[in-house]
Amino acid sequence: MAQKVILVDDLDHSEGDDVARREFPLLNRTFAIDLSDANQQRLSEALAFIEEVLENAREVKQASRSKKAADTSPRLRGYTLTDVREWAREQGLDVPARGKMADEVIEQFVAAHPATEDAAPEDAGESPAEPAEAASAESSAKASPRVEAAVGV
Repeated sequence: MAQKVILVDDLDHSEGDDVARREFPLLNRTFAIDLSDANQQRLSEALAFIEEVLENAREVKQASRSKKAADTSPRLRGYTLTDVREWAREQGLDVPARGKMADEVIEQFVAAHPATEDAAPEDAGESPAEPAEAASAESSAKASPRVEAAVGV
């Protein structure tokens, strides 16, 4: 038994003897579509136009997201590099005011502060941030005279 295959144009859905599978390259990829001779001509003209446009265009690169610096010293647990700098200066060590801290200095700080290795400062007693938070809470509890006068207290 014979079978007849009827190809249908993928653009205008017409049937005809001139409909055939057409492959075309675009942007380093190959595509295939069933087209009549008339639609193949339209596609060829469109591809020629796109090729001309691409020759005269500039590629836009996506802006890269800045990579957030990973926590370089998770071993400090509750301390900051500012804490390390202050401690190092007290010990007479030469440290930069800004930028990367030498690993040796951080290791010395960790050795001098056992709470950074085993447990967070909360476990070893008072956290370095707590005195500042307490002072901040006290100062916010006491309103300044100018605020009291403005409020009418």
